[in-house]
Amino acid sequence: MKTLQDRVAIVTGAGRGIGREHALLFAAEGAKVVVNDLGGNPDGTGADASAAQQVVDEIKAAGGEAVANHDDVADWEGAKQLVDSAIDAFGDLHVLVNNAGILRDRMLVNMTEDEWDAVIRVHLKGHFCPLRHAAAYWREQSKAGHEGKRSVINTSSTSGLFGNIGQTNYGAAKMGIAALTIIAAQELSRLKVRVNAIAPAALTRLTAGLNPDRTDQPGGPMDPANVSPFVAYLATEDCPINGRSFFVFGGQVHLFQPFAIIDKVEKEGRWTVPELEKEAARLADVPFKLNNPFAPD
Repeated sequence: MKTLQDRVAIVTGAGRGIGREHALLFAAEGAKVVVNDLGGNPDGTGADASAAQQVVDEIKAAGGEAVANHDDVADWEGAKQLVDSAIDAFGDLHVLVNNAGILRDRMLVNMTEDEWDAVIRVHLKGHFCPLRHAAAYWREQSKAGHEGKRSVINTSSTSGLFGNIGQTNYGAAKMGIAALTIIAAQELSRLKVRVNAIAPAALTRLTAGLNPDRTDQPGGPMDPANVSPFVAYLATEDCPINGRSFFVFGGQVHLFQPFAIIDKVEKEGRWTVPELEKEAARLADVPFKLNNPFAPD
């Protein structure tokens, strides 16, 4: 049984890396896939339409259904055209996988305005725009009595959820995506739309420069194909999960707990600064139990 039979899915950034693996698996599971990719360089410059088309050709050669799309996900009209392309090609939209991204790493004191703006635009706005237009379509479908079980899978990162030196732009965007996921899930649940996020770990063209000495074999822990089965599960019609974020690596799926209050100081009435100097300083030493798999022992 194909778990995504006849579900129409958009996968952004699907010309290479993790997105490509998502698109291939979705198609193998019976989905009709819009393969979106500008085909740019890891820093977001340039464009190459062949990347998305090659994935489409591979899907079709295996007997699946797919179309290529080259719209800019962070452009308002481009994102609408992307959503419309799924509806025009396949008659509906059931799944949106926001995956497209770039890197322009730099230490904070050296980061330029353009390096900040470009990364925030592609990641955070590039998640918002397709989601906004998909949500508008799903609302209209609901009003017309055509409700369906829809699913959005966003792509966050441990660089945001745990933090990573040299990636204030990327980490800020990825933390923002986690918050976007939580709030969108709350807002769209009435339309029977589920919104979740993953923070994947895999060796791709985008991450190769971060780990120049890291190599991995197909099927190894860092193979990007390891991430896609859980994304496909989140996209299935009857998956019950909503508003959650997961770290996905190799054969592991870890559930994140969002920000939670773990300690406090309090008094009746308003604090004075000297009182806080005495009572609040201990909060500096309260341990965080992050269970960060990348933290040194």
